[in-house]
Formats: sequence, structure tokens, C-alpha cells
Amino acid sequence: MADGAFSDEELEGLRRFPEIGREELYRFFRLSPADMAFVDPGRGRGPADRLGLAVALCTLPWLGFVPDEVAAAPPVAVARLAEQLGVDPEVMRSYGRRAKTRTEHLRLAAQYLGWRQADRLGLKELDEFLLARAMEHDSPSLLFRLACEYLISAKVIRPGPVTVVKRVAHARELARQETFDRLAGELTDERRTVLDGLLEVDAAIGITRLRWLSTGPVEASPAAVRTELAKLAFLRNMDAHTLDLSVLPAERRRFLATVGRRLTAQALQRRDPQRRYPILLTLVAHSVTEVLDEVVALFDQAVSARESKAGHRMREALAERAKSGEDRQGLLDAILAIAADPTIPDEQVGGLIRGERIGWERLRTAQATVLPPLPRDHGRLAALEASYGYLRQFTPQALDAVSFAGGTAATELLEALGLLRELNATGARKVPTDAPVGFVPTRWRGYLDTAASAGHTSSYRHYWELCVLLALRDGLRSGDVWVPGSRRYADPAASLLSPGAWPDHRGEFCRLVGKPADAATGLVLLENELRTALGELEATLTEGDGPVRLDDDGELVISPLPAEDIPAEAVALKTELTEMLPFAPIVSLLVELDRRTGFLDCFTHAGGKQTRTPELKRNLIAVLIGHSTNLGLTRMADACGISYDILAWTDEWYVREETLRAANQALIAYHQRLPLTAVFGTGTLSSSDGQRFPTRGKSTTARAMNRYFAHQGLSTYTAVTDQHATYGTKVIVATKREAHYVLDEILGNAAEVPISEHATDTHGVTLVNFGLFDLLGLQLSPRIRDLGKITLYRTGSKPDVEAAFPHAGPLLTRRANLELIAEHWDDLLRLAGSLKFGHATASLLVGKLSASGRQNALAAALKEYGALRRTVYAARYLSDPGYRRRIARQLNKGESLHALKRDLLYAHEGTIRARHLEAQTEQAWCLTLVTNAVVTWTTEYYGLAVESLRRSGRRIDDEVLAHISPAHSENINFFGAIEVDIEGELAQLGPTGHRPLRAADTLF
Repeated sequence: MADGAFSDEELEGLRRFPEIGREELYRFFRLSPADMAFVDPGRGRGPADRLGLAVALCTLPWLGFVPDEVAAAPPVAVARLAEQLGVDPEVMRSYGRRAKTRTEHLRLAAQYLGWRQADRLGLKELDEFLLARAMEHDSPSLLFRLACEYLISAKVIRPGPVTVVKRVAHARELARQETFDRLAGELTDERRTVLDGLLEVDAAIGITRLRWLSTGPVEASPAAVRTELAKLAFLRNMDAHTLDLSVLPAERRRFLATVGRRLTAQALQRRDPQRRYPILLTLVAHSVTEVLDEVVALFDQAVSARESKAGHRMREALAERAKSGEDRQGLLDAILAIAADPTIPDEQVGGLIRGERIGWERLRTAQATVLPPLPRDHGRLAALEASYGYLRQFTPQALDAVSFAGGTAATELLEALGLLRELNATGARKVPTDAPVGFVPTRWRGYLDTAASAGHTSSYRHYWELCVLLALRDGLRSGDVWVPGSRRYADPAASLLSPGAWPDHRGEFCRLVGKPADAATGLVLLENELRTALGELEATLTEGDGPVRLDDDGELVISPLPAEDIPAEAVALKTELTEMLPFAPIVSLLVELDRRTGFLDCFTHAGGKQTRTPELKRNLIAVLIGHSTNLGLTRMADACGISYDILAWTDEWYVREETLRAANQALIAYHQRLPLTAVFGTGTLSSSDGQRFPTRGKSTTARAMNRYFAHQGLSTYTAVTDQHATYGTKVIVATKREAHYVLDEILGNAAEVPISEHATDTHGVTLVNFGLFDLLGLQLSPRIRDLGKITLYRTGSKPDVEAAFPHAGPLLTRRANLELIAEHWDDLLRLAGSLKFGHATASLLVGKLSASGRQNALAAALKEYGALRRTVYAARYLSDPGYRRRIARQLNKGESLHALKRDLLYAHEGTIRARHLEAQTEQAWCLTLVTNAVVTWTTEYYGLAVESLRRSGRRIDDEVLAHISPAHSENINFFGAIEVDIEGELAQLGPTGHRPLRAADTLF
């Protein structure tokens, strides 16, 4: 063991040749003419020495060192070099029997390539590099890898792994000391005492303040808002909001905060001061931002929940009003029948109405039940006024604790907020006559005018305050109002590349996405695209009898595509392949895939601890199955015989979104290399959709939706490729618009899936998304419900367009504002560039841009551009049935993966019991990871079965295989006792590392 970082077995592995990938094989094991001359036989070397020297020559740039057992180099690499040298690869067995030969060859190769030994200067430079990296990362394995990459870049031969590990350990220790030294100015004696106080049980709340701060709310109620406000006040009393920790790299701050959230108070108390205080200081600095965001989010949710209830009450009142108005409607019908009858003389109309036909009694009854006229919003604000007392339980405190800022569009609203704070502070009830009201929508002005004219001071105060609160909520959503010090509600402009920094990035961005920097050129290209697409649509509509046609009134008719005709051969082949696949418990599947992909090695200790016990993989598999099947850790402990405490500790320190994403990437990378994967699709098309799960207990992410849940539930929004791999997962509120999250996983695609086109259903579509996708060099291809009813845009005058396209032209009912787009073209590129280069989060930005009103010129320009992009897409989509079917097929792949997830998440009837977003996200990623494992395993064994059939003489076309989905669980057992015996599972594999197929084959 070297400094506890790596086991002896791992160290031995670092001295040997690793497995080589296809890319590395072709990149490093290729000899140039100069290389061939270097190992030329004219120098008196025999075939074995030439081949051995060539291996050393190619291995040094690949690994940064040459293992002692040169003859143990990957056989494919040896064979490739032997072919280039014209020698028999078998001679490699006799190479390097004398250590002196290997040493001399390494010296010659290093001299030829310009490499040098790791002398004192080289090691000193390595130490400086490692210290800088250790300030950002604390993982020994990551630092070891970075050290190796650095040595390769510096052309320094890597010393033995123990030497590097010791220098990594030294750098980590120096980083801890450096962290403490940089923060020493903030760690006064008074602040240390306060930080230590976080670890003591506070009698007022019955728990430690550390645990209190880390326990998030589970509902948006006045009590929850007040609790978060109390946390905010507590942190501000500690001056947490004034802490400037920019002296530490952002990654270091994130790491320390993560450790602080996971360690118990007792564990932190046991840590030496140089470790304890930086952790606590970073944690409170992170907490003040998180709590501030939570306060604003709860304010939004609580106000919105009451507005939603007011909407329900309004609709109920309207229904009752309609019922009570039935008699009056009948009376009106009777009066109209008399008044509109031309055979009845005018002088008899009044008598018939007041006399025998209708009568005075009926008229007086109707007059007595006259209903007051409805306000413009049909009474929604009046219904919300019933919740005024409820809102007053937390809104004054929230407005007092949170500062708001905004642009010119929010000037009057900010003035109103200042006035409302003053009224709350002084206890005054009357709103001054000069109070700002310009921010109040027209539909609510009548309430204020009526209350003012009637002299109802109290009613005016209620309605005015409600208008302020609702306008504030909407301003925060649109970005017109922001919160200084917040992350989620910060100034949207602050997350964009600044106008000063943008010119340095403009050229690179335009090259990456294929967009011109000049607005005129960009608009000409867009108009050409639109003209071409309209020409295709015109040809389709001219035919007049296809699935897309115009009716007699000139309205667009879009007939649904018939169900895809899956060849009977494909159905039969899938049944045959499924019967050939072996049966495997879910445990066996995960053990087998880990052997081939090493995905369990991606689960690293949150605190940087590197030593891994032999039982760690066993425990990780149990945790993953417990979450992905919804058994939970308690029932999983009973099922697998591993104690709950061990599973809970493993879950706390190893299973988090960061490690789950990394493990998922490892599975996807392996899946992409499987021969059968390319048959399913190119990997460039993906889709996203939400899947809803019921929840139990209170949660800020849960919402009631009678259509989907008996009580409440949430959504997981997943992104999948046309190769059936899920590369993104996000937990969202079920009632929120999915379109805001479409770009998140595509732009944050750490799996490096080469997505160029993305499909969604109607829920993933907004004009903002159409615009941003195109500006980012991507194609948004949604399946839009009621596509024939959307507004289509033109770039020219109506007569010109209709003259050029007699059938398609009349469908383009609105003219796009090209001048607005041209005026903001550079800002549109800067907006997209900020997303491309990771300066802004797509979901936050898309949500704010979608909510922005027309007064936001940039948002308006983006929507105009998006409207034109949607028109181009609609024309192409309607004119190409094959395109429509391809999108439908991709969305169906997502649905098949949803079905597989429902099969996996079987326990507790698929009800999510985690109550906080972090735990829900981790469970969603566990489900995604195991789903991808099932898909990868099935794809691999389908490939083996197909290979077996083809070897036996069967012809199986790839076109038939493309219709077969690996997203099924017929051969996987998720139920019963779960025994995690890794060695026993590996012993069941055949010589090739796979399970035997259930039919006779030639693989084993």
C-alpha cells in the first residue's frame, strides 16, 4: 500500500500494460518512414529486437513510460507493428530476456523522441503542477492521472507509480495547508468560535445548526418560508453573505462544501482545525446562496399555489353563475323570439312580452336576480383576495429579507416594492394616492379603480398588494427582476458573455456552429432555406390528394401517418434472439458489465478517500439495485444480507449525481463500441420526454395532477439517442414546462454523444427553443400536436408570397420582423455562444426568455427568429412523410425505455419516497444507469446471437435488425433474493467473458 491511496494490486496494475482501445491503437502504433529507419535491420538488430524496440518507441508516447514486461504488450498492438516491420509477431515472446537490452532500447527510444528522465528539476515542476491541480481536485486517482498526462506533455518518462503516488499525497497535504493559509484572514477567533458552535446541539431547535442548515423544506407553506428566512438571518448574522472565498478555485470550494454536507457534526469535530474550519467556512458561504434561492423559490411556489386555487374557485363560481343564469337565458330566448318575429306588429311586442307570452312575474323575477358584470379577469383576483391573510403570513418577512433589482422595465414595480416594504414596516394600511400602478396589467386595473372610486381603502390595499406580489413573481420568472447574491435568480445578463469579451469568442463560435457573424448574410441564408422549404410544401399541396392537403376552404388537413409496418421477419427474429439470450439476475448483469467497462470504478469517495475495500463494489451494486428497483436501502439490506448501515454509508459517500453521470458515461461509451449499436442508429439523433412518477409524502417538487396521479407526483425528463442510450436525466416539477429543459442535457452532454438533431413532443416546443437550437448549430425536430393550427411566418409581403406559392403562401399569415432580428443578430449569437461555452444554464435562460414580454427586445428578436425557424421546419416536416416517420420512430424509442424503467421501478408500486430534490435526482440517475446497463447487456448478447446465426449460414439483414429494440427485460430477473457474490458471478462466465447462449453456437 502506497500512502493508503492505492492497493498493492492497483499499483501493480499501474506498472503493466493496460487494455488498448481502437483509437489509441491507430494513433500511437503507427510507424513513420523515419521510425522505420530508426529500427532498420541495417543496425544489426534481429526481428525480436526490432519489434521490441518498435513497441517501446510507440508505448512511450502512449503511456509515458514503458513497462518492464515489454513482451506483455497488447497482442493487437504487437501484431500491427509486426505487420509494418514485416516480421512474425511470435518473435516478441523471446524479446528482452536481458534487462540491459530493455533498458538500452528505452534509452534509445527516449533519445530519438526527445524525452528525458524524471530528474530533480522535472520532479520539482511536477510538484508545482500537482499543487495547482490539488487546489482544484482532491481525488488521488484523478491527480495521478493528471500527473501522468502532465509528464507526457512535458516528455518526461514517468517514474514508478509509488513515486508518483507519494508526490500526489504530498501535493494534497500542501493543498490543505495552502487552503487554510489563504482563508486565514477570514478565520478570526470570533468566527472560529461561531463555526464551532455549528457543531453543538442548539437547545432552541433540538439539533445542531449544521444539520438544521442542511435540512431542506418539503413544502411551500408559510411555516417553511419562515424557517428558511430564519436560516438566512442566522447565516447573515455570521456575515456569511460577505465572505469572499475567491482566493480558492471554484472546484476547491465545491469539494469542501460537498464534504461538509456529508460529514456529521461529530466527524467534523474530530478533524484537525486546518481541515475543519475551511470546510465549515465554505459550507456556510455556499449555504447562504442556497438558502436565499430557496426563500425566493418558496415565495414563488406559495404565491402560485394560492393563485392556482383562486383559479379553481373562479371556475367554480363561473359554473354556478352559468347555472343560475339559465332562467335568464331562457327569458332572453323568449323575448328574442317575439322581437325578431316580423309577423308581429311593433305595437304588440310590448304587450306580448309583459302579457300572455311571458308575463310580469317572470320579468320581475329575472330583474330581481340580476348578476353584477364580471371584471376582465372573470374574478380571478377577487378569488385570490380570499387568500390575502394566508399570504400575509410570510410575504412581509420575505420582502424585508430579500433585495430585488431590475432593468428599466421593472422600474415602477421596484418602486412599488419599496413602498410596500415601508407600509409593512410602519403598519400603515392606506396606500398613498400616488402609489405606482403602471406595472398592474389591464385586466386587474378595474379592481383598483372600483375600490378607489368607492373609497374602500382596505380593498384597494389588498388588490394593490396582490398585484405587486404577482408582478414580482412574474418578474423573477422572466428575469426582468433579479436578486443580488442569488444563483437561480441572478441578473440574466450576468451569465452571458460580456459585450467586451464576446469579440474574442465570436469567430470561434461562428465556426463551430456554422453561422455567419454578419446579420445580412444570416438572413439571406434563412430566406433561402424558407423559400426552398415552401417550394417542397407547395409541390406536396399541389398534388391535392396526399396525407397533407388543403380542404375546400383552404384549411390545412394533416392526416395521421398509418402505424409503422414492422416486418414480420423482424418480429420473428426478435423472438428467436430473445430465446437464445441467457437468463440473468440483475446482479449478474451489473457484475458482468463492470468487468468489461469498469463503470463501478467511477464511484469515488466524496471526501477524496482513495482506498477501496474488496467489498465496495458489492455494496455499490446493492445500493444501485435498491434505488433503481425502489426497494430502498432498508428492504435491500434484508434482501442481500448487507447491513443497512454499510449500504447507507456507501450511498452517502459514493453515490451522487457526479459519480452516477461518470458511470453512465462509461456504459454509453462501451455501448457505442458494440457492433450492433450502429445498426440501431447513427447516434446523432436524440429525443427527450418526461416520465411521471407518483410520490409519497410532502416534497417541493411534487404536484397534484389528476390526469396522472391519485395524489401528487413528479417528472423525470430524460434524453435518449437513436441507439437506445439514455444520456441525460433531470428531475423537474410535473407542472413545469418541459421545453425549458430540452437543451440542458444536450449542452451538458459529458458522454460526448455527437447529437446534431433532437426530437420532442409538443411539450418540448417553444419559439425560443427553435431559435436557440438553430443558433447552436442543431436541428430541433418536434412532433407538434395540431401543427396545422400554428402561426406560420413569411419574410415578404402577402401578395408576393401568395403569387410565388399559390397553395402554401396563404398559410403564412404573419410577417416576421426581420429588422428586429438584424438589429439584435450579434446579441443573439452572443446569447447562444454563452450557452455553447457553458457560461449560462440553458433551463434558467430559456425559462426567462420564454417568460419575457415584448418589452424585452432581445427576447422578442429571438422569438421572431424562432418563428421563422419553426416555419421552415413545419414546411419540411409536412412535405416529407419519411421525415415524419423518422421522428415518430425516435420518440417511440424513448417510450420503450420508459416502459423498461417502469418494469425496473417495481417496488412500492413505483412510488418515489425521497422527499428532497438531491435524493430524488440520485434515484433517477440510479434508474437511468441500471436501464442503460440492461440495454447495453441486451445489445451485446443480441449481437452475439446474431453473430452465431450468421456463422451458421443464416442471412440476417441490418435493415431487419434496426427494428429490434434492446429496451426489454424478458431475460432479466429483478425480483427475489438478491445475493451479491462478485467472484461467484464472474466464475459463471465462459472463456470469452460472456454467458453461453441458450442455443447451440460456435462462440464457446
